[in-house]
Amino acid sequence: MRRQEPYQMNPSTLIGMVASVLLLVVVMIFAAEDPLLFIDLPGLGIVLFGTLAATFMSYPLREVLRVFQLFGTVIRNERLYTQSAIDELVDVSRLWMRDDLAAVERALKNVNNPFLRTGVQLVIERTPEADILDLMQWRISRLRAKETAEAQLFRVMASYAPAFGMIGTLVGLVNMMDILGTGDMLVIGGHLAVALMTTFYGILLANLIFKPVAVKLERRTEQRVVLMNMVMQGIAMMTARRSPSLMRETLKSFAAHHEDEIFDGPQATPKSGGWWGLGRRKANPSSKAGPNPAGRP
Repeated sequence: MRRQEPYQMNPSTLIGMVASVLLLVVVMIFAAEDPLLFIDLPGLGIVLFGTLAATFMSYPLREVLRVFQLFGTVIRNERLYTQSAIDELVDVSRLWMRDDLAAVERALKNVNNPFLRTGVQLVIERTPEADILDLMQWRISRLRAKETAEAQLFRVMASYAPAFGMIGTLVGLVNMMDILGTGDMLVIGGHLAVALMTTFYGILLANLIFKPVAVKLERRTEQRVVLMNMVMQGIAMMTARRSPSLMRETLKSFAAHHEDEIFDGPQATPKSGGWWGLGRRKANPSSKAGPNPAGRP
């Protein structure tokens, strides 16, 4: 659902990373007499390698190896090109209304959205509307299931990290108990600090890396599903040979409504047509063209 474009970092991810680093710096410099106390490589190793080991046991190898690619997806600033998809649908629909099949096929070569391209190809091949919508709905469901599983992988890692942090703490406490009989409080205190650091690492990794990545992947999936549903709605209108102008306004209202649902933005105004372009329907009550020919929400 995206085009090739220069690499750009997601601004919200960048802000989160900078804020996390600043938080750690503040904690290490101002909340401790010795900042080096927060550096414990064995404890960090227990949490990291323990989390990875449990994840490898929980998931197939090919899914675990996608972790680094998914990190890159979260860091990269992706654009969905919603307006571009609307424009492409309207342009192709206008050619289709003219029964210019050759022009439709030429325009189809310039369509960047593969989901849109598949739908239009099925339309010009005279595939029944019900079959087209069933196929597109299946592809939406498959994408949602796949990307939900990817986000769930990070949620599982977020549950493993604190657990292995506690394991590291228990290991440190065992070592502390071994020297407890010496009565040297300086040595005992040092071992206790090291023991607690693994719990600190586990909670930190879970709440500053794994859970935020999972949430961002889930939000990304919701946005992509909205775009795919909008394209499916446009394909349904194209199959029913609805007016390209009506298609444009309907799809704009569709996208605006779902953006309100996702981003909790301002409500659609009458100027934009409101939900399903109701404002425009009031302005033209004699129109018989329904905005939802697929009969789908």
